Amino acid sequence: MRLLVVSDSHKKASVLDRIIRKEQTAKEIFFLGDVVEDIEDLVYEYSDRNFHIVAGNCDYFSCYKSFDFDVINNIKILYCHGHTFYVKSGDKGVLKKFAAENGCKIALYGHTHVADIEYDNGLYVVNPGSCSCSREGPESYAVIDILDSGILPQIIKL
Repeated sequence: MRLLVVSDSHKKASVLDRIIRKEQTAKEIFFLGDVVEDIEDLVYEYSDRNFHIVAGNCDYFSCYKSFDFDVINNIKILYCHGHTFYVKSGDKGVLKKFAAENGCKIALYGHTHVADIEYDNGLYVVNPGSCSCSREGPESYAVIDILDSGILPQIIKL
């Protein structure tokens, strides 16, 4: 099972469309906020995919939550934009603690516009970076393969 993780598109829906077209085997798409309107139009175009969407700090009047949980292939996933977990301070401790307390194996977050993958005490912590305006290196997104042999996250640079 392949998950696609994108964040911080900031009014660049065409970039999201290009990424989704490229990652055809990813049936679960996580959008981690900052301009949810970009992904909402694509939900109807890609009706064969499952979308998991949370609001970011720029999604002022969104009806989406700032974080949520899902279980895919028996793996519990926390997904959030990250601003409510203070990730921009450089410390992911609050996020990791919350994910661990809720039995998650994967924690997804955005907000920093910097791609990162960390493994800490059984928890994969993944930031896909920004698909439209990276603050460090090229724009990016993440894919996570959930296999019988384990969880394999990777950052894909655009």
